[in-house]
Amino acid sequence: MIVLGCNGFTRGAEVFAEQFGAVGTEKHYVLGHDSGAALLVDGKLVAAVEEERLNREKKTSDFPFHSVKWCLEQAGIEFSDIDLIAIPWNFTDETYDAMLLDLASAPLPPAEKAGRLSRIAELFDKVLGREAVLADFAARTGFTPDPEKVVFVQHHLAHAMTGYYMAGMKDTAFLISDGRAELFSSLTGEIRDGRITVFEDSIISANDSLGNLFASITRFLGFVPNNDEYKVMGLSGFAAPPSPNPFLEHIVQLHEGGRYTLCRPHDPENGRCFDDLFEEHFGPLQETVAYKADLAAAAQEMLTVVTSHQLRALEARTDLNHLLFEGGLALNCVNNTKLLEGSRFEDMAVSFGASDTGVVIGAAVHAWANHPDATAEVKYADSVTPYLGPEYDDATIERTLHEFGDRVRWTRLGETEIVDEVAKLLTEKVVIGWFQGRLEHGPRALGHRSILANPKFPDIKDVINTRVKHREPFRPFAPLVLELDAPKIFEMGRKSRSPYMTFVFPVRPEYHDVIPGATHVDGTSRVQTINDEDTPLLASLLRRFTALTDVPCLINTSFNVAGEPIVCAPADALNCFLGTEIDHVVLGNYLVTKTDPSA
Repeated sequence: MIVLGCNGFTRGAEVFAEQFGAVGTEKHYVLGHDSGAALLVDGKLVAAVEEERLNREKKTSDFPFHSVKWCLEQAGIEFSDIDLIAIPWNFTDETYDAMLLDLASAPLPPAEKAGRLSRIAELFDKVLGREAVLADFAARTGFTPDPEKVVFVQHHLAHAMTGYYMAGMKDTAFLISDGRAELFSSLTGEIRDGRITVFEDSIISANDSLGNLFASITRFLGFVPNNDEYKVMGLSGFAAPPSPNPFLEHIVQLHEGGRYTLCRPHDPENGRCFDDLFEEHFGPLQETVAYKADLAAAAQEMLTVVTSHQLRALEARTDLNHLLFEGGLALNCVNNTKLLEGSRFEDMAVSFGASDTGVVIGAAVHAWANHPDATAEVKYADSVTPYLGPEYDDATIERTLHEFGDRVRWTRLGETEIVDEVAKLLTEKVVIGWFQGRLEHGPRALGHRSILANPKFPDIKDVINTRVKHREPFRPFAPLVLELDAPKIFEMGRKSRSPYMTFVFPVRPEYHDVIPGATHVDGTSRVQTINDEDTPLLASLLRRFTALTDVPCLINTSFNVAGEPIVCAPADALNCFLGTEIDHVVLGNYLVTKTDPSA
């Protein structure tokens, strides 16, 4: 059975801009963002890629034409070979009616209600409704799918199945939390034998979205909502949360059974609907790190308190010992570690596709697992790798190098030579682009499209932030470490591995001076563990580097500059290389330098 997962809408950005003002800093307030495609063949995930990596538009919500085309080419199939098409949204007529009922009860003037009704109708008619989705697919691909073979999967259930599949398809409890889906923002439940049970009384409405509240905080602090929330997380390490915490005293109310509400409904057409409360309880906005860090620390504590409240109720409802946390809020790795350590669950998994990048995978898995013809297959899934996207052979890389003319020079090396040469370079204060194998899926660079550096230099963060990434100086960098070495360097708690940078751990005191460039101001690191099975060349490089330096980690950050997608093709890597002060780039077997190092 062949299942194509597909997320993105051709007219989504256009309609959200026209009807809801999603432009400028609000441009990511769009359903269908992080669009992409995934392909499942007889239960095996064979390909997945985000559209932004191919069309080079950060967080694009466009129909994933390039992603779909690449997935089919990768598998060597045609549209006619596809058994099911899975869409990670399910905007039914009942959903539309529920939105209208919610609007009818809102405390708004009649004229405003009428305007909002018109905007919602336009959104359903041109973007989200089933007929609109089917027409969009046909118009962009030239293939008209059989409506009976198109499966619309409720968004949060797609998130749940993403985590379930990537965690080995074992029975598990789950918590899903993000900005909003069709009608909700968060829910909990269980997956047993591939079947999902949602605990209905745990559902949190979109009006009370913790994710949207965090987006409002992000916006208030001068960052881009639905994009820069990780900056708020990073800032929180510079301050302690206030006591009492205004968010928990005045803005979020906890209720029995793990439920919570906001003090006022989140207004989807006014992202600044909480600004007056922020200023009332924290004072007028100040453009200082101290002010922003204080508010960020309060927001971070609020996030942990509320999600912990949900977990306590979930623990009381399930006898399962494994937990999945998926959805946009699961990218908050500081919170993830606290959730696990404060719970009774034996382990907690947060996948490399926890955000909307992964819902194409989850939708495909949901459609496959619930299809009668696939019942016998839904017993085991092979281990899933994040390295699911395009790769480029030596001939393509060399052809691209020639296209860049006399701006670069290169040397072709053997695998052992690459490891030795790059390890030697990394003993100095240099920044190296590392481009290997298949592109990783998800928002984090996991060692195939990465920038590497030596964490022993305390100022290496400033070097990368200013000379390469062009981003705020308070932003920390993550270390990669061999899986077997991680417990001696970091206080891993219940985790034995962290392959996707989805957890944060304290750096053991004796290593603070060894890896200062990868240690945040609060003494923690967002760790990526690696091993010989998943990333053999990178593991060899780290071993050789450690033998030369006695430093057991390397800094790993995404191969891009702020505001651009992670590089995909060799040309993307070379453009980034030449447009920044990266010192060297490794493209497969080629070590590349600039002919004019000052360029």
